[in-house]
Amino acid sequence: MKRKYFSHRYCLILMIMWILPVVIHAQDDSTIKKLAGSWAGTLNVQSTQLKLVMNISFNAADSMVVTFDSPDQGAKDLPTSKVRLANDSIFVSSKAIGGKFSGKINEGVNSISGTWKQGGMALPLTLERQATRITMNRPQEPKPPFPYKSTEVTIPNPAAGVELAGTLTIPEKAGQYPAAILITGSGPQNRDEELLGHKPFLLLADYLTRQGFAVLRYDDRGVAKSTGEFKTATTLDFASDAEAILDFLKKQQGIDSTKIGLIGHSEGGIIAPIVASRSKDVAYIVLMAGPGITGEQILLLQSALISKAEGADVNSIKVNNKLSRDIYSVLKKIQDNNIAGQKIKRLIADFDKKNVKDTSYHPMSEAEINAQVESLTSPWFRCFLTLNPEEYISKVTCPLLAINGSLDLQVPPKENLEAIEKGLIFGGNSTYVIEELPGLNHLFQTATTGSPTEYAKIEETISPAALELIGKWLMKNVGR
Repeated sequence: MKRKYFSHRYCLILMIMWILPVVIHAQDDSTIKKLAGSWAGTLNVQSTQLKLVMNISFNAADSMVVTFDSPDQGAKDLPTSKVRLANDSIFVSSKAIGGKFSGKINEGVNSISGTWKQGGMALPLTLERQATRITMNRPQEPKPPFPYKSTEVTIPNPAAGVELAGTLTIPEKAGQYPAAILITGSGPQNRDEELLGHKPFLLLADYLTRQGFAVLRYDDRGVAKSTGEFKTATTLDFASDAEAILDFLKKQQGIDSTKIGLIGHSEGGIIAPIVASRSKDVAYIVLMAGPGITGEQILLLQSALISKAEGADVNSIKVNNKLSRDIYSVLKKIQDNNIAGQKIKRLIADFDKKNVKDTSYHPMSEAEINAQVESLTSPWFRCFLTLNPEEYISKVTCPLLAINGSLDLQVPPKENLEAIEKGLIFGGNSTYVIEELPGLNHLFQTATTGSPTEYAKIEETISPAALELIGKWLMKNVGR
């Protein structure tokens, strides 16, 4: 799962918001025009190094436009809210990410030395002029022309009153093809499941369509071209959307309606069993890092494993998990969001007091705490916290493939694959393959530690070994 709500070790997070970048009118100063271009430097955040890029350009009205990129986090064109130039200094702030930079421009106008402030931290940062803008290399990303048909589709979900926009790819040659519906993980995702500069579902759809499968991938409700409200939806609502996609695909020309399956990644790996447990029209399901245990169990394991990978000591992990358990207990016992929110804030305040003498501890601001409480008390989080995948997996009767990377720190393989198999055995389904893929992370990239901080830095989008395993299993169990 991609949602991580709190850690006593502060992580620098650059949140993307849809706000236009700030522009300022250029003064009659040649130095200002010389600032045009990309400026890059590295922030040292405890044991983590993050590259930060400031982009300066001038529009047609001769106004300066400033944005930030965080290549290591796969974020680009992050907007700024205020820019000020004074003599040989520049001051830039961004409400979108809660960060500020102030620096002095050197005489040669090729470096800016200063300080980055965010989340209560002040970090030294020197930005050096770049010859070209830094871009992320994604060698696996499919490029046109494609040897198959690609059609934009709109699918209604009458029960929810939303319309889902997607892309259907199908082999060129006329025929009846088996099909796959791709279901994204948690968080607002577009049809390519785009994150950190990667487009996993674009790659997976391309790979399977070239293998002779029709593939439908779609934007989550409220995302990109799909209508509806994402922030009020739960996992069960997303399952309703997937059911609407299934009903739509069964009626499409060129689709073998007896061979339509679901491929879900992360949260999509629980949505697929929910749909399959309700419908006999699902011919197969593939769970890519799908959960087998409750959301609460996953979050506690996830927090401990990621903190360990980032260098946290055993005691810090234990203390942080205690806070997490206390917060989850509040959410399970108290349904009123206002009352639950106040209790959670008190827990965090008590936690801050206990760590006040720890110089490495950076408490969240009031705004950050409010944002966390809003997320924790959201319908999605409340549902995810107690949702038990085994309840649905035990009712799945179609062939099932479940895969995890051995370095997956977000949906740990041992606990989740064992729970998935337990559910299948309990339900009497013997047509399944469960496999842990060595050296792969939550995104099925070849990784070193599995830490989410590696995701954007890894050029590989999906390991060829994972793609091949899925393709061969589909050929064997579904065929063409």
